[in-house]
Amino acid sequence: MSALTLSSSSAATLRADAVVVGVAKNSAGKKASLVLAPGAEAVDKAYGGKLAATLETLGASGGEGEVTKLPAPASGVKAPLVVAVGLGTAARKDEAYDAETLRRAAGAAARALAGTKKAAFALPVVDADAVAAVAEGALLGAYAFTAYKGKTDGAKGGKDAKDAPLAEIALVGAKARDKAHKAAADRALVVAEEVHRARDLINTPANGLDPKAFAAEAKAAAKEYGLSVEVLDEKALAKGGYGGILGVGGGSAQPPRLVRIGWSHPKAKQSLALVGKGITYDSGGISLKPAGHNETMKCDMSGAAAVFSAVVAAARLGLQANVTGWLALAENMPSGSATRPGDVLTMYSGKTVEVLNTDAEGRLVLADALTRAGEEEPDAIVDVATLTGAMVLALGNRTFGIMANDDEFRGAVHEVAEEVGEDAWPMPMPAHLRKGMDSPVADIANMGERMGGGLVAGLFLKEFVPEGTPWAHLDIAGPAFNESAPFGYTPKGGTGSAVRTLVRLAERAAEGELG
Repeated sequence: MSALTLSSSSAATLRADAVVVGVAKNSAGKKASLVLAPGAEAVDKAYGGKLAATLETLGASGGEGEVTKLPAPASGVKAPLVVAVGLGTAARKDEAYDAETLRRAAGAAARALAGTKKAAFALPVVDADAVAAVAEGALLGAYAFTAYKGKTDGAKGGKDAKDAPLAEIALVGAKARDKAHKAAADRALVVAEEVHRARDLINTPANGLDPKAFAAEAKAAAKEYGLSVEVLDEKALAKGGYGGILGVGGGSAQPPRLVRIGWSHPKAKQSLALVGKGITYDSGGISLKPAGHNETMKCDMSGAAAVFSAVVAAARLGLQANVTGWLALAENMPSGSATRPGDVLTMYSGKTVEVLNTDAEGRLVLADALTRAGEEEPDAIVDVATLTGAMVLALGNRTFGIMANDDEFRGAVHEVAEEVGEDAWPMPMPAHLRKGMDSPVADIANMGERMGGGLVAGLFLKEFVPEGTPWAHLDIAGPAFNESAPFGYTPKGGTGSAVRTLVRLAERAAEGELG
């Protein structure tokens, strides 16, 4: 993880390998099409006041996330490299750049500086919120998953240095002695480290992270950060009647687990239960996925990774809330012991489910975990899952859907997601779609109408939520795993989607304001 420091030094005099400044499109209708963002003054002076003009000559447009590198002048700037990152349309004099713009710009710059030891970020940090945004974006952008990379320097046992994340981030203009600035930076570091934890888990291949190994990760983190942890293995699951989790995991040589990991505070104002889908590999089971749909299915535990990381973050931040994570872990494989289409499972709740498609497995493990989480009577429950391809079709690859049994709570979750910069959209739960899951042999089927499949999945889960408990379902199937080029602070591969939303929800619980 990159080191983070706050510096009151000038961007021009700070010793670093690069200095990052912001540039934006001029919105004032003047001749110059580019303007420098606040924070770049000292660097601009070293260029004789012509840095914006120089960047324009090099083709910079100021577009969001655009990165332009240029050599520092012969004198006036100690860093040998200047990196200008686009902020989009320039903010007016009486306005500040919004947090997500700063977050994405800092992330893009950090990614562009892979292999660099230290960079000074001279982006506009007018207050603690801006400090938090720049710090978080830079830290999130400085990420690489190298656990399985071969060694390129056999003598020294090192990895390829050019791919290493930016090692140190110095925030110019942020004051180490300012309590608000220091608190903002400290929180950003914790949140970014926990997003990285989720990313690492998601990127780990299934032969390195089965349910047992995932449970071991939870136990290790619980020991390190003072969390309670309980792991139900296949024997305990059978004794407890967890038919959904056992049914999904029955086809694999790697048996399933249900993990409860919890943070509690003696002055807790509210309790929040988080439930995560943890399918460490999803072949589809007997309803085998078609060719071309299997290669990234190690990411089907992204919901559990997000929940796990959020609970650890709550502990590290010392939040005055009781936050419990439920990780429903299983590997969905075809074999002679696998659940077959047409089989009926008896869930932990006692309800029976006719399994019409074994590739609709996430809702089965979540159903058991939701029922169990509800027994502790939390003030609210939120589940997170890479649940349906239908949600990707509806919202694309960068936006997760939010469904809920309470409109006010759904609105609160959406508000939180927007606040932290995670793209999300509230989705309906049309009652008429429930009829499609009627089964002639069981209480409910795990499939319904094909159209609106993401909404059908939400309606299925709702059946297992205790009456009267506010509940929200986050379908992160789109943004959980980025198969395209990296952008902003988002890398290729596992993204850690929903971690920041869950952490902010936990903070609201600590404030007694869940919804």
